[in-house]
Parts: sequence; structure tokens; C-alpha cells
Amino acid sequence: MTERILVVDDEERIRKLLNMYLVREGYEIVEAEDGEEALEIAMEQDFNCVLLDLMMPKMDGIEVAKRLRTQKSTPIIMLTAKGEENNRVEGFEVGADDYIVKPFSPREVVLRVKALLRRSSETAFIEADATAKDVIIYNHLVIDNDAHRVLADDEKINLTPKEYELLLFLARSPDKVFDREELLREVWHYDFYGDLRTVDTHVKRLREKLNKVSPEASNMIHTVWGIGYKFEVND
Repeated sequence: MTERILVVDDEERIRKLLNMYLVREGYEIVEAEDGEEALEIAMEQDFNCVLLDLMMPKMDGIEVAKRLRTQKSTPIIMLTAKGEENNRVEGFEVGADDYIVKPFSPREVVLRVKALLRRSSETAFIEADATAKDVIIYNHLVIDNDAHRVLADDEKINLTPKEYELLLFLARSPDKVFDREELLREVWHYDFYGDLRTVDTHVKRLREKLNKVSPEASNMIHTVWGIGYKFEVND
């Protein structure tokens, strides 16, 4: 099936430019020119990715992402202008998975979209010998990294790409304590001094999703007060 992308920006020139480059790569594109229209479309239809401008009329990108996250885990790439670092941090807090700073190269956008879709697509299953599969198995929790799938007590958990990466990073080093700065650096991969609340917000959301299905799986993510977090394996 053709992967679908929602392009949201109040500047028609930017929408048409992104549309042209993404269509060339085989994506199906839907456009929205303001936040209210974007939220309505994103709630009614399914997309593989949303390219979401930060500053828009009627409803800004932060509010769109926040409301969308209450219902869906659609990957979100935020488009932001220079000098809006605080807004980018807020975008991560409400569930954005990546950001691109304007002015940008359309080719950069295409590469970022491809990278995000590779991380988030459940169709990216790699046929491999069972002994070579990248699978982490604990009581109550299974992370199949080849299939990009998380199961808690045998029930699939829908995570955003960043929530998934955070869980995978912690689960690969059980009992090791990571401070928030290290998690920002290793999971978010950005060379900026991010707000540590970004980590706390993602941990909270990750725990809530796991807890709805398996409190035991949720309890594997432990807070180490004054330091950060660790993944603790339950017997």
C-alpha cells in the first residue's frame, strides 16, 4: 500500500514544494492549510506521517499534536523556524518525533521522512533466521525490533516512534541507571540542551500505555529519584 503523508503549513508555496518532492518518492500526499483543518483530517483518516508546521492560524502545531496524541500514535515531524527552540522542546513534550528547521532543503525532508517511516513501520519486518532476530523477551513484555512491535501480556501496544525508541533503549540495558541528559542525547539524538521534562513526559506516556494492558510491564520502568530512569526486570 502507498504510504500517506499529511502536509500541514499555512504557506501554500511550502505545501506545494513538499508535495512535489514527496510524490516523486511515491508517497500519497494530503494537504491542510491551518491547524483546525489538519486535526480534523488527521482524526478522520489514517496517515503514516504528519509534517506539521509549528506556527499556524486557528490552531498551532503544538495544540494539533497534543490533541492528535490523545487518539493516535501517527509519527509527527514538526516544521519550525529558527529561534523557536523552546517551542521545539514543547513539541517533543506533546509527542512530536522529529523536527526540521526552516528554511530547509526538500531533500532533507524526504530523508527525514524515510528514516522516520523505517523506524515506525510494522511492515519493515526483516526475514531472518530465528537465532538472528532482534527480539527482547521478558515476562509480560516482548520487544520485536525486526518487526518494530511491542507486546505486553501478548497484546500489541501502539507507541509513537520516540516512545518505542525510549523503551527499546532502556530495555536493552536492564538495571542500568540513565540520567535524563544521557537519555536526551542517546534517544533524541539532537545537539541542543533540551528541557529535561521532555524525558519525563515520554516516560509518563509510555507507562500509561503499558499500564492499560499490563501493570507488570509498566512497572519495569523505574524512576531513580534525583537521577533518572532504569529498566528493572521483574521475576
